[in-house]
Amino acid sequence: MRKFLEKLYKNQSLIYKCFLYLFSIVLIVFFFPKGGKFKYEFQKGKPWQYDNFTAPFDFSVNKSESEIAEEQLAIRNNRTDYYTYDNGIRLAVYDAFERDFPSIFSSEKYTNNQLPTLKNVGIQILDEVYRNGILDEKNATIRGNSIHLIKNNEASRVAARAVYRLQDIRKVIRDILAAKRLTNYGSDYEELFLGIIKQNVFYDANLSKKELENELSNLSFTRGNIEKGTLIIAKDEVVEAENYKILNSLKQEYESELWSVNNYYFILFGYTILVALVLMMLLLFLKKYRNEIFKNNTEVTFIFFNILLMVFVTTLVVKYNETYVFVVPLCILPLILKTFFDARLGLYVHVLTVLILGFVVPNSFEYIFLQIIAGIVTILSVSELYKRANLFLSVGQITLIYIVGYFAFHIIHEGNLDNIDWLIFGYFLLNGMITLFAQPLIYIYEKIFGLVSDVSLLELSDTNSKLLKQLANKAPGTFHHSLQVANLAEAAANEIGANALLVRVGALYHDVGKMLNPTYFTENQITNVNPHDELSPRDSARIILDHVIKGIEIARKNNLPDRVIDFIRTHHGTNVVYYFLKKAQEEDPDLDEADFKYQGPIPFSRETAILMMSDSVEAASKSLKNPTFLIIDSFVDKIVAGQMQANQFLNADITFKEIEMVKKVLKQKLINIYHLRVEYPE
Repeated sequence: MRKFLEKLYKNQSLIYKCFLYLFSIVLIVFFFPKGGKFKYEFQKGKPWQYDNFTAPFDFSVNKSESEIAEEQLAIRNNRTDYYTYDNGIRLAVYDAFERDFPSIFSSEKYTNNQLPTLKNVGIQILDEVYRNGILDEKNATIRGNSIHLIKNNEASRVAARAVYRLQDIRKVIRDILAAKRLTNYGSDYEELFLGIIKQNVFYDANLSKKELENELSNLSFTRGNIEKGTLIIAKDEVVEAENYKILNSLKQEYESELWSVNNYYFILFGYTILVALVLMMLLLFLKKYRNEIFKNNTEVTFIFFNILLMVFVTTLVVKYNETYVFVVPLCILPLILKTFFDARLGLYVHVLTVLILGFVVPNSFEYIFLQIIAGIVTILSVSELYKRANLFLSVGQITLIYIVGYFAFHIIHEGNLDNIDWLIFGYFLLNGMITLFAQPLIYIYEKIFGLVSDVSLLELSDTNSKLLKQLANKAPGTFHHSLQVANLAEAAANEIGANALLVRVGALYHDVGKMLNPTYFTENQITNVNPHDELSPRDSARIILDHVIKGIEIARKNNLPDRVIDFIRTHHGTNVVYYFLKKAQEEDPDLDEADFKYQGPIPFSRETAILMMSDSVEAASKSLKNPTFLIIDSFVDKIVAGQMQANQFLNADITFKEIEMVKKVLKQKLINIYHLRVEYPE
């Protein structure tokens, strides 16, 4: 059990990567839409590249969204609304007529022979008015030429003009009296009816809405069926409007039927294999070409997190509305990875992410093409991100590539500029604006994952920073030495294409540990009194060696990034404090050299190797009394050769050619520092 636990502990980094790998696969497959993929690729206006294609099963041809919208609009415009006829109001009006008739048509004004006739005419007027009722004034506007009138729980269709309004009452009275030749009594009838007639037809909003919804629900979304075995398209036939609709309908039917209970696990297994292959390629790339990143679990987690974030956001947008898919700023991915790592890794991860998203987005070929081209432009254009203008220029180029690419695809598909969706260009502009969010996102990532970008390095290179000011005040000689080393290392890094800004920052902070005991280092001694004269060689060596450990502690207290602390750890590698070692060996030839050796580690990158060479050369150059070209040349060669002989550059990714280039720069810089001139013959 103990051996198993020890083995588990030794391989914990690998176990974590396996867990991260499996977790990412599960999460990505979970994000995927629940649907299969149609195995044929086709585009409108392009020839059918496969054999003659017949319907594999019976299916319906779907209507386009525009056709469905037009039919829905027609239903809304032509619908017949429902109105309720209130019979209780009608009966109340008749009762009022019986009550008020004697007061208007009194026996004093009319004879007993006239009254029955006049009353019958009045009832005829009421019968006519309330045959279909009087419309409520709030619903005086009727849509269409007819309505459904609900009377005695039965709905009947009546003409809109057959339902009266209050303003129609006088005309009805006049027409009926004219037909009866009783026009002389018009004023009395108007006085009677205008006082008692009430509206009794009201708009039924709930029933009208339900009937409209019922009609809309009965709308067919298909137009015709295609039977199994029917030839849909022949080989090399151009995919035109009609065939395109049929193929799209078949694709939708195929993908919806494919994702059934029986096929669910098979499709899930297929997706899992493909995603696993993509992520495996990423891990293999890191293992083979970026091993230092592969060993760092934090950096591997950071890369996987960004992939998952892009997949999640894109699938979320596609599920909401696939039209907005190009609003997702996918180019932030290579931009950020280039900022924290390098261009090659940024582009590689971007391409793998786009391949994964090809399963999710519509028109996958167009999407993959545009995103890969945009990613390449991002990698080529983004440099020195700490300069704000560079980010704006890069985003402008990315947006332009999107617009030009979409424009070209539209021309290929349509053959002209008709039906171009100008709103898509707005989406591309929005994409560019969101991409500008990369700057604050970089800052957030630095705080969460403990990474360092060029923006942070530029801030750290400011000599007015708190820590460098302390170094300048407590150890001015060391501060001056650090500035000189920074200049040498930066020039050398530029020569071989290393990260010059990182080297400069590392050089500025590499000796911060000396400010705890500044007078024990020669560059800070302003008098002839040397405190080492009162110490044994072993104690002196311990003080010199401790400046590395103390420097690391100071750097951590001041929250310096690990990439900068690496320069403090490695700038002496595993070299020995040669002066005090020789002095101690004079007293005890058999002493242990380990007490005089730095703990290391040795440099493990080109940048840390450059700092070691620059630091040693600059420090030792102070001992040169009358430097000449030849002296400086042999001096630099001797120091670097000694470091190589001590195997200090075994783990650094630096070649012999690059070392020679670094030496050449160091020699030239020293010549400039000592102002050497060519000796002219007398």
